[in-house]
Amino acid sequence: MTKTPAGPTVVPDTAVDRAGAAPGRTGARTTPVTNQAVIAVVSVLAAVCSVLLPWLTVTDATSMWTGTALAVVGLAFTVLLTARPSLLRFELLVPALDFVAIGLLRYGTGDARSPFLAAVLLPLIWIAARPGRQNVLYPLVGTAATFLVPMLLGHADLGASEVVRLVVVLVVFTAVAGVTNELARQGAFRLQTVQELRQQAEAEISQAALVQRSLLPVSTADLPAVFTVRAVCLPTRSVGGDFYDWFPTTDGAAFTLGDVMGKGVGAGMIAAVVRSVLRSSVRVGAPDEAVSRTATGLDVGLDAPATEQFTTCFHMHLDVDGVARWVDAGHGLALVLRAHGGHEWLRSTDTPIGVGTSWTTQETVLGHGDVVLVVSDGVLDLFGDGMDALDRFEAFAVAESDPERLVSQLEELGRAGHHSDDVTVLAVRYDARPDGAVTPPR
Repeated sequence: MTKTPAGPTVVPDTAVDRAGAAPGRTGARTTPVTNQAVIAVVSVLAAVCSVLLPWLTVTDATSMWTGTALAVVGLAFTVLLTARPSLLRFELLVPALDFVAIGLLRYGTGDARSPFLAAVLLPLIWIAARPGRQNVLYPLVGTAATFLVPMLLGHADLGASEVVRLVVVLVVFTAVAGVTNELARQGAFRLQTVQELRQQAEAEISQAALVQRSLLPVSTADLPAVFTVRAVCLPTRSVGGDFYDWFPTTDGAAFTLGDVMGKGVGAGMIAAVVRSVLRSSVRVGAPDEAVSRTATGLDVGLDAPATEQFTTCFHMHLDVDGVARWVDAGHGLALVLRAHGGHEWLRSTDTPIGVGTSWTTQETVLGHGDVVLVVSDGVLDLFGDGMDALDRFEAFAVAESDPERLVSQLEELGRAGHHSDDVTVLAVRYDARPDGAVTPPR
């Protein structure tokens, strides 16, 4: 095993949450290109079908193809608008052009008998869906222009039947434009409300993540010089249910790694409680007493709503003489890597916090250069999904037992790809004084 100088040469690597708040999205309104592409396709198909199908009428081929060409020109203009966003203020020129194009198409394919009048709804809805009540009136002017195209061309008179048709169409299309505009307004309002709530939730989650990260220790200055510590925590969400901790005790230091079932803010809150109670119990005695006090602190009574959450935890008091007294509360992922090449798992039959009611303190003696490696079950996911993932992790740890490289390599694996569970690692190496003297905590 590669050795490094003893002492507190470590600042633990605390991973900043990679699942930061996603940037807010703007309104989900369709683009001008999408709108105009539909109108252009309908216009081209209408013209082609009028030419090819014998039961459709072509009364003025020039007007029909001119209207189709205007729709295609409008499509080209929307592409230019997309390429140059500064020109988007001219967007309404395109549906205004479409009203004329559809009027020419209508006149060229049977005028009053044209089956393609309904196409005028496309630019009408395009405009009416924009914010502002004035966008209910603009499409009515365009619809009237569509009907008046033959008169503007000087090819027809506005007879009584055409006047009635125009009035009825304007009334109906006014209702359509009004309903469309109102639905768009309500949709925009709901979207804005949802975005505001989302931003508020993201801000609160970001604050919770900041608080959680601030609870993870970042310095070993208060620990005895015989301990070398490395740690990392990579939550799969902004707030995770994993945590690690260390703090000095009268005879050495205490080390903890916990894994709350579940993810998110709820798991993070329980993790913070577990950490705080374990810290406050440093003077109560053995590790099993600290875990018992923690379980009592989380017990809210039989009448309270069940959280259906429990916490697996490995809690160890390590003295400067190498005696480790520990409790494994259903965790099972603590491994001692011996300096001479052997290894052993620190496991017990005790249940997790929130499930069991009593725990037993176990004792292990560490020699010079021995390392205690504790991980969360998310680390096992980095070694595959099969039952042999634990064996692969064990082989990896045994092959590289230096705390610095162990944690660095596991962190690299965790950052290399998406992990569905929090990845947390805590490695502690014990280096006895060469003269056998005991170095007290600072």
